[in-house]
Amino acid sequence: MKTQSPPVITATGRRIYGVHQRPVIRGKVFRRAAVTALAAALLAGTATPAVAAADSRAAVLKAAADSNAAVLKAADGQDRPELREAVQAFVDAGFAGVQVRVHDEQGEWVGSAGVRKLGQSVKPPTNGRFWAGSISKTFTATLVLQLVAEGKIGLDTPVAGYLPEFGLDRRITVRMLLQHTSGLFNYTGEYYDDGTVVPGIPAAGDEWLNNRFRSYQPEELIRLALSKSPRFEPGTDQNYSNTNYTLALLLIEKLTGRSYAEEMQRRILRPLGLNGTMPAGNRTQLPGPHAHGYYRYQDAAGQQKVVDISRQNVSLLAGAGDLISTTQDLHTFISALNGGKLLPAPLLAEMRKPYGKYNYGFGLYVQDLGPNCGTVYQHNGSPPHGYGALMYSSPDGRTTVTGSVTWVDEATRGPAAGFEKLLGRLVKEVFCDGQTAG
Repeated sequence: MKTQSPPVITATGRRIYGVHQRPVIRGKVFRRAAVTALAAALLAGTATPAVAAADSRAAVLKAAADSNAAVLKAADGQDRPELREAVQAFVDAGFAGVQVRVHDEQGEWVGSAGVRKLGQSVKPPTNGRFWAGSISKTFTATLVLQLVAEGKIGLDTPVAGYLPEFGLDRRITVRMLLQHTSGLFNYTGEYYDDGTVVPGIPAAGDEWLNNRFRSYQPEELIRLALSKSPRFEPGTDQNYSNTNYTLALLLIEKLTGRSYAEEMQRRILRPLGLNGTMPAGNRTQLPGPHAHGYYRYQDAAGQQKVVDISRQNVSLLAGAGDLISTTQDLHTFISALNGGKLLPAPLLAEMRKPYGKYNYGFGLYVQDLGPNCGTVYQHNGSPPHGYGALMYSSPDGRTTVTGSVTWVDEATRGPAAGFEKLLGRLVKEVFCDGQTAG
């Protein structure tokens, strides 16, 4: 039976869409003209009124369309109109920019659409760096499972014995962290089915904007989470919580005696040659070429303002959403993972075993795309605002889709409300055309 897409979870833990509860984000989908309306005003500084002349908007649109026609082609020069149109659809729906990389039986296809920066006609770089958000969880889970493979810890071992300083419930195991079944409060806030909100660290909206350069320590995040009541008893339910993966980061450091960043470099990044990927730590600047994300808000005088938020500190998502990466690196990683190059077969099978209402394994969603499409393993991501990332793979790792989108965000997430439909079209163009075995 065909299943719906798993929820896209923002840094706050809110679901942009989902099978298991009604959407809590009701953002307006901005058309492409609405995005480019901000372009000219942004040239003067980081916060400017969201107003631009119609002639300027038209000029930006035309220049972007002309440049897109050249870049939306396969790496070997072959044009694939179905992919080109699926990518362009993001821009038509209001996203500022998008970059996508596809690997399948037809070869490699790389494309981008929209603009790298509002007010300019330059397209997004096809292998630029971006904030990868919760895709970080797949990397973190892989590190933990490598330690399990080495006998340093077991999946059903209580975590409290290794991190005694937090006084964790001794029923919480490594498996529960990786599957989101620990019940621990999500330190970026909890959103309940009845509409109740229990706030945590500011990770969305105007409050986040004013604190977007603040640095957090992982221990600080965990202690805030533990100061709140658990959502449920360990192992009795499933709830997506960043707290689980920040604890996994601390567990990695305790077991290895090295920092999370060092272990990531030693075990995954260096062996795979992922030179464009790194845990951000307290870094606030994306290195090298990159597309820009934005946030729109209303000031005290009632004026609409737009801020370039390509600079932000994602240490509030340590181990859970603090990765910087590229489409090439994400392809290499997810292909190697599903190709059996990073984990022994039994542990890879455990990682890819769907569990609970989210069909979540260990740092991976298991998604059935339906007849003639088969199963994909995936994780998407979004840091607090302005960026989204996607990573999909066939079971053998030979067919992948990786990408990043940018948009003019706001408290209601803006165009992100239409992300499900757009992403579904792109994914099905790759995995549902007889190219991938079920």
